Amino acid sequence: MPRRIQAALVCGGQWHDFDYARLELLSELAAYEDVHTSVYQDYEQLGQLSSVNPLITYTCNVMPSEQQCAALSEFLAGGGRWLALHATNSAIVPAAPDADHLFSTPPLRGNLAELLGSRFLGHPPIAPYTVRPSTSDHPFTAGLGPFTVTDELYISALHPPLQVLAHTEFVGESTGFAEGHTTVDEPRPVLYLKQHGAGSVCYFTLGHCRGRYDLADLGIDDLGVVDRGSWNVPEYRTILRRCLRWALTGQPASTPG
Repeated sequence: MPRRIQAALVCGGQWHDFDYARLELLSELAAYEDVHTSVYQDYEQLGQLSSVNPLITYTCNVMPSEQQCAALSEFLAGGGRWLALHATNSAIVPAAPDADHLFSTPPLRGNLAELLGSRFLGHPPIAPYTVRPSTSDHPFTAGLGPFTVTDELYISALHPPLQVLAHTEFVGESTGFAEGHTTVDEPRPVLYLKQHGAGSVCYFTLGHCRGRYDLADLGIDDLGVVDRGSWNVPEYRTILRRCLRWALTGQPASTPG
């Protein structure tokens, strides 16, 4: 007999339009008649993971406790699939008043960086950049060539082994951040898989979005514009849908779309 898929979506945090991201993700999930999605703003509300698979997260500056990290480890070891989107790997705090930067990115709690495969360090100012599939024979990127996005380009500390499926290049400053300044020209992962026992994490760094009033806590009352980042880029949507299919079924799409 068909069994209903119980998905959990954690979507919340700072400096992004989480209402928009939540609506878009739920709209994609609604295409699956056998999926029921519970929605949370943080890991504290998430509770037990024993009845959940997959876990989908779109957060910024939302960190699980060490106890919750242990539960996430158990979830993955037991075969859980975790689709981690955009700033899930970020912890960001204001710098000291006399610092030469605005933000610091301290270590993540517990073993979260090792679970996710990366820890956010910083990003340069938002500007167009090219994303390149790292392989042509994986279902997540099959049929796709290089494409351009205007999004946050994440510089992260990596925790291999990672199966990198798409990447970009960047050398320069992560303006405003204490870390994330690069002098080495090497691929920067945008999409990757990391295995954990019987389970795995798929991390996709694209998907920035911001409304006019999402930086009010930084003293910017009205940005005057709405930023949808990669959400209007067809290749982003294609990859996101394939990642969601993998998260829900364990099987990535075998054909483009």
